[in-house]
Amino acid sequence: QVQLVESGGGLVQAGGSLRLSCTTSGLTFSDYAMGWFRQARGGERLFVAAISYTGDRTNYADSVKGRFTISRDNVKNAVYLQMNSLKPEDTAVYYCAGDYYGDAGTLGYDYWGPGTQVTVSS
Repeated sequence: QVQLVESGGGLVQAGGSLRLSCTTSGLTFSDYAMGWFRQARGGERLFVAAISYTGDRTNYADSVKGRFTISRDNVKNAVYLQMNSLKPEDTAVYYCAGDYYGDAGTLGYDYWGPGTQVTVSS
């Protein structure tokens, strides 16, 4: 059974940092591109960042470029999202997702985690 579990969310002041983690099981992690998405209350789920299954390509939404960094550890079967200079508009539930042999795209993800809440206060 494939499982993705996010952690590291919480409450932070504007300008602060958080590091989200997503651990996986039940899949061959190195075969999957990994992505982060977010959904604000009342909004739709939006792409945030992704890293290819080879780890050599990353992709970011314009709204987070220069502030967020995605990385992966194929030994720990985990993907991370370092979020710096957080803004109130970054407040959302953050989800990680896996895309089989993906190339860090924004669509077509096969597996999803349950999400972790990030709240940025002004």
